[in-house]
Amino acid sequence: MDQLLQNIALGLSVAFSLEGLLYCFIGVFLGTLVGVLPGIGIMATLAMLMPITFHLDPNYALIMLGGIYYGASYGGSTASILMNLPGTATSAVTGLDGYPMAKQGRAGQALFMTAIASFVGSIVGVILLAGFSVPLARVALRFGPHEYVALMLLGLIAASVIGSGRSIRSLIAVSLGLALGLVGLDLNSGVARFTFGQTVLFDGLPLVAVAIGLFGLPEIIASAGRAQTPKVQSDKIRLRDMLPTREDWRRSAMPMARGSGIGAFFGALPGTGGLVATFVSYAVERKMSKHPEQFGKGAIEGIAAPESANNAAVQSAFIPTLSLGIPGDPVMAIMLGVMMVHGILPGPTVIQDSPDLFWGLIVSFVVGNIMLLVLNLPLVGMWVKLLAIPYNYLFPVIVAFTCIGIYSVNYQIVDVFVLLAFGFLGLGMRALNFEVAPLLLGFVLGPMIEEYFRRSLIVSRGDLGSFFDRPIAGTILVITAAIVVWAIAVKTRAALAGRGKPVSDNG
Repeated sequence: MDQLLQNIALGLSVAFSLEGLLYCFIGVFLGTLVGVLPGIGIMATLAMLMPITFHLDPNYALIMLGGIYYGASYGGSTASILMNLPGTATSAVTGLDGYPMAKQGRAGQALFMTAIASFVGSIVGVILLAGFSVPLARVALRFGPHEYVALMLLGLIAASVIGSGRSIRSLIAVSLGLALGLVGLDLNSGVARFTFGQTVLFDGLPLVAVAIGLFGLPEIIASAGRAQTPKVQSDKIRLRDMLPTREDWRRSAMPMARGSGIGAFFGALPGTGGLVATFVSYAVERKMSKHPEQFGKGAIEGIAAPESANNAAVQSAFIPTLSLGIPGDPVMAIMLGVMMVHGILPGPTVIQDSPDLFWGLIVSFVVGNIMLLVLNLPLVGMWVKLLAIPYNYLFPVIVAFTCIGIYSVNYQIVDVFVLLAFGFLGLGMRALNFEVAPLLLGFVLGPMIEEYFRRSLIVSRGDLGSFFDRPIAGTILVITAAIVVWAIAVKTRAALAGRGKPVSDNG
């Protein structure tokens, strides 16, 4: 206990220094700004700012980059809630219920709950990072390709219950997403698949362009000719006007707790991260809710759960990076590169060799998330006022900034055409009452499932039974099968009950 207090004191001395506070503020400010602007993305910002960090002390360099990371994770939800334009791919899930709340005149409450849920998820992730880095990293090490395939399959089954429509439509959307994920180079043979001779598609379809195209552009196209604006308060927006109701707090408490746990778990696993965690947490809440029909129409749980999961995953993603030297996603790979440039070798000894870096970074997460609350809660009223701008003036600016942002990621005009193509695809899916969220999840998980499945077959020499020889993978697959059987039983029982009801006089 004394050792833990000494470590926290060391972290406080680093995070609360003048330089630590300055670079933490710069990080969360730039991250929030980047997250609000659709299309630019965290990776592009980190890539541009990474050379600056080479001239900084490694403690402050990582504090600033970490601030950009979780600041962007929060900021991406603002545009997603207000205009259904997810600034980052992970914030697309928040818009499923956040945007309907904004259209109902409850944008202030949605943004306020986003800030609180993000803070709660981040603190849970920080606590896990501080207390369980080494044990959780050891658990993560036990996850091989078989376990990852089982987890991804569970995610796809969960995707079938994300949509508010029929499960068959969600399964069709998931299948389309899996097919779109095949575009690019085959990882094993290097053969180009469905690229039509375009070398720019060798890396696959750009994820941010796909996400914004599916979620944002259909709303812009559908709303371009409308004259009315969403409900916005005409008088000054005060803090009491933005506070969620007592019922909102009651309905959000457990979803925030569950979302934080799901996010912390997936964040600690290399290769999954916040995107999978947000989808799974949303699916879990929709399944556990007493009013699942409200999801997609402005359910407050649909904001609290994915936001807490996303930010918990962001914090716990540092666990395998710092404890094992294994980057869980491209952002963590940049963090790893910055540490190596400064001569710090991440791994099990980093806590002993560089305690000031490790504990300073952990304390800075708490400081940074408090800064996010202080920085963004007063701005909620300003963000809400954006909705009062006449839409015929607003949507050309939104389209222009979106196209510029998408182009600035890779400087390829093909990305803009991908954005437009998926915009019209999303519009068609909306007209046919298909959900787009399962499609995005299938698109994300498809390449990952293929990679880990083929790797597991290579390791086991083509033996499919090896999935059940491994306890963790076998347990996850049994749970997945049980969910499928249970869902079929519930549908069958509901169909039989509906068939047995007597027909009323009105028909």
